[in-house]
Amino acid sequence: MIKGFDHYAITVADMEATLAFYRDVLGAEILWEKQWREGKMPVFSMQLGVNRMNVHPASKPMSPHARQPMPGSADFCFRWEGPIAHAAALLEKHGVAIEDGPVPRPAADGNWGQSVYFRDPDGNLLEFLSTFEPPAQRRI
Repeated sequence: MIKGFDHYAITVADMEATLAFYRDVLGAEILWEKQWREGKMPVFSMQLGVNRMNVHPASKPMSPHARQPMPGSADFCFRWEGPIAHAAALLEKHGVAIEDGPVPRPAADGNWGQSVYFRDPDGNLLEFLSTFEPPAQRRI
């Protein structure tokens, strides 16, 4: 039986820009950075809360890979612990434009929350979803 996701992978144009954005803005822990920099690993991984994301260079996608690996084609939602206003303030502090939000959105657990949408350096759509201050106490 499936328990959930183990990791997901993104294809990026600029490994350094991706590393800096996810580490500096989103607080990701970079895994195997030394081995990647030494050429011992073709990718690096990032830990974002309980989620792991592998980062693949578009110039040399690791096999096997998506049928058409390309930067900017992903859409990820991260659960934000706390008021959505704090997430928006973090993005503003780092000069990251909010594309939409805060807007009400349903969460995976059936509760409602508030989301803000923004983009990473490759144009992947990212979302912070907070159920800290749900707009309505209802389940979907």
